[in-house]
Amino acid sequence: MSSVKHHFDNRWLAMALLCAGALMIVLDVTIVNVALPSIRTDLKFDDVSLAWVVNAYILIFGGFLLLGGRLGDLYGHRRIFLCGLVLFTSASLACGMAGSQTFLMVARSVQGLGGAIVDAVSLSLILNLFTETEERTKAMGVYGFVCSGGGCIGALLGGVLTGGFNWHWIFLVNVPVGLVVFLLCWKLLPKHAGEAEGQRQLDVAGAVSVTLALLLANYATINGNQNGWTSPLTLGILAAAFVVFGAFLAIEAKVKKPLVPLAMFRLRNLSVASICGILWAAAMFSWFFLSALYMQLVLGFTPMQIGMAFLPSNLIMAVMSLGFSAKLVMRFGIKRPLFIGLLLAAAGLALFARAPVDGTLLRDILPGMILLGIGAGVAFNPVLMAAMSDVKEADSGLASGIVNTAFMLGGALGLAVLASVAAARTAGLADAGVSHVAALAGGYQAAFLCGAAFALIAGLLGVFLLRIPAGAPKAPAH
Repeated sequence: MSSVKHHFDNRWLAMALLCAGALMIVLDVTIVNVALPSIRTDLKFDDVSLAWVVNAYILIFGGFLLLGGRLGDLYGHRRIFLCGLVLFTSASLACGMAGSQTFLMVARSVQGLGGAIVDAVSLSLILNLFTETEERTKAMGVYGFVCSGGGCIGALLGGVLTGGFNWHWIFLVNVPVGLVVFLLCWKLLPKHAGEAEGQRQLDVAGAVSVTLALLLANYATINGNQNGWTSPLTLGILAAAFVVFGAFLAIEAKVKKPLVPLAMFRLRNLSVASICGILWAAAMFSWFFLSALYMQLVLGFTPMQIGMAFLPSNLIMAVMSLGFSAKLVMRFGIKRPLFIGLLLAAAGLALFARAPVDGTLLRDILPGMILLGIGAGVAFNPVLMAAMSDVKEADSGLASGIVNTAFMLGGALGLAVLASVAAARTAGLADAGVSHVAALAGGYQAAFLCGAAFALIAGLLGVFLLRIPAGAPKAPAH
């Protein structure tokens, strides 16, 4: 009995460490934004080059998620997770010691590579640790709690570290955390977690082509608003991304041991959940970005007031992910909580779509924030569980990489598209003689309405197209 308890304790402790690794990655996306003005002053960035302190990380992170997940399947999830952690921690140290623009950019790119590997493989390791449906559901809830709560912690921690010390510490804080997580994971994670059976053979041509396609697609979306979506440069890069992705599919169809077996795309739940993830991420990323602009530029909120306004939704999202979502999945299965969660998120965005020029926190912001917090917290767990439900253990890293890539690309594309919708609507209203502030509000309203449609379509796709996997909890019959 004691040995069983010891095994249980070790698994949940290992789970906590994997979540700590994932949390570092989530934090790093938001924590840097707070410190950008200080970095700009210290290293003498201009507006265009400053954006690449964030973009360098996002570009490499999004480009290497798929490859990171597959490397875990081929060479062992534990081994690749630890390698990613070393890369991320070392790059964090380099970022913290950066004294020039070029050095910081290169270090941020390496940090993005380490982050992609850790993020892609951590979900696979959690699935390997917990094979029973009930335990796996609880573990995915904890993972969802970390991912959803990380953004809130990042903004807060970034302010404390930048204000109390200097911007270098937003990166240096990762070093002791990374070392502790590495040492304890080395000891606690099963030695052969996710080890591939038989010959390990990396499809180099497939790896290069899909990574290049993702890098090009990411680059085009990151710079789309700046260069113009119909500019020859943006259209040329997007066309190149499609051509390279076509070459990747041709390679995968012919090679004996493909990086991504094309049969993976025939797994209905993985494909449907990935499409849901793209639409949902498009809605949520855009809401986060555009609602902050609405509060700042239309309502005149200070940065501190904006941070406090986001606090309720982040806290609700985190609490829902931690326990309530898992209980809903165990009671009703995957489909119903996913649909209800995305329906509530769509309702929250629809409330923002009526955001007025003279809006107040309690009347016009808080109700939408609360609905979004509940909806996102309820839906995150079922989306991940649906995506991984049809996948063999040997392909779990790849599937994790596909889902994470879907979220990443969905967020980048959604933000680009909805920011363009907002800009076009604002320009139209301004041409019609509407005041600047009212035109801005009108643009944001149009974007929020599109975001609500994205979330609703994701929910409908999930409820009508997902299959209930064998052995999964089913909704009770009435």
